[in-house]
Amino acid sequence: MSNIAIEVNNVSMKFNLEREKINSLKEYTIRLLKKNIEYDEFHALKDVSFKVEKGDSFAIIGGNGSGKSTMLKIISGIYRPTLGSVQVSGSIAPLIELGAGFDMELTARENIFLNGAVLGYSKKFMQEKYDEIIDFSELYDFVDVPLKNFSSGMVARLGFSIATLVKPDLLIVDEILSVGDQAFQEKCEKRMNELTAGGTTLLLVSHSIEQVKNVCKNAIWLKKGQVMASGFVGEVCAAYLQG
Repeated sequence: MSNIAIEVNNVSMKFNLEREKINSLKEYTIRLLKKNIEYDEFHALKDVSFKVEKGDSFAIIGGNGSGKSTMLKIISGIYRPTLGSVQVSGSIAPLIELGAGFDMELTARENIFLNGAVLGYSKKFMQEKYDEIIDFSELYDFVDVPLKNFSSGMVARLGFSIATLVKPDLLIVDEILSVGDQAFQEKCEKRMNELTAGGTTLLLVSHSIEQVKNVCKNAIWLKKGQVMASGFVGEVCAAYLQG
């Protein structure tokens, strides 16, 4: 049985960006029929390869536009890479888009049951876990408030509380924790450490090098879609900070 949770092989991701601004659907359709739309190709990832062992806590670091979130979306199955392949073992709990899986018109209480259903949990199970979710998220006074009135930090609290309710094989966390306050970030770091101690594989993207060092053992540094360094988290973070 393989001990690898994630295997990324020579992954490249290319996006087409329109070179000229087209002002109307009619103009776009005419140009499309004439094959007259010009694109700039944007290479978000270029020949990226790495492996993450089961139970590892692994970070992807890099500046804005380095390809971190694109890589997470490929691993989560949201994007299909232009070239290369990704193999993932086990169930995934992705926390990538803030508010993904939520209906902003519904209350926190309603969204807990909606999100639970999306994740495949029964209503009975969610009722049993409801108090635990509210306790962790500390949203006691806001359970009947629509999410559209929540701050981004409150939405992140609720999302993290539901995603980590059951120990997933693989927990993928993008920058969303950076919107919470310091005390809640520390609470999340503790929960992530508990999950990895119990065998969950963690894949984390964060701008906070301090958080990465607190939570992760290994890392890769991406710059303009390419791997600049990989290995132990301290060494990779040091290389990144030196630029």
